[in-house]
Amino acid sequence: MLARSIFIGKVCQNSVGFNKFLPSNIVLSVPALCSNPIRNGSFRSSEPVGDIAQFPEVEVIKNAPEWKYVERLLAPRVVPTPEVKVEYPSGWKPPQPKPDLKYFVARTKNHMLPVYLHRTFRGQRILTTVRRIDGDIWQLEAELRYLLEKRLKKSIVTRVNEMNGQIELKGDFVTIVEEFLLEKGL
Repeated sequence: MLARSIFIGKVCQNSVGFNKFLPSNIVLSVPALCSNPIRNGSFRSSEPVGDIAQFPEVEVIKNAPEWKYVERLLAPRVVPTPEVKVEYPSGWKPPQPKPDLKYFVARTKNHMLPVYLHRTFRGQRILTTVRRIDGDIWQLEAELRYLLEKRLKKSIVTRVNEMNGQIELKGDFVTIVEEFLLEKGL
């Protein structure tokens, strides 16, 4: 019955002759539902602004003393460089100076290795993607494939995208690839 009364209210608000939509067994005594006017969504149905002099004056202050409290809450515009430590609690290692390799894997703006795991087709297809590769991408792909095939003792399917600087490996090898890149000093 509650659903019918809500429906009656919607019909009553949206149409003038709502009696023809109702079943014959429902008795109507809902004049309060029909008393609310309908507001259109157009800006033309709004009241005009009127005289601007009625609104208070606004003063723009630069470098207000209260602004220092607001700045503490805002996110930094640039990711700060991490402090130099011997060892970090999370196991993260900072990027080393450019090693003497024919390829280079650049870190992300958050100083992380660009190695990602992608699951598609409801978890049936699992890909490990290495991005931001510069230089000889084919040598890096050969070294990664050799490492994984030696460690897992089975062949690995890879795909190299030279234009985007990406390598895709079929399977979940994120930790192995990250360890390999950290050993290389990337």
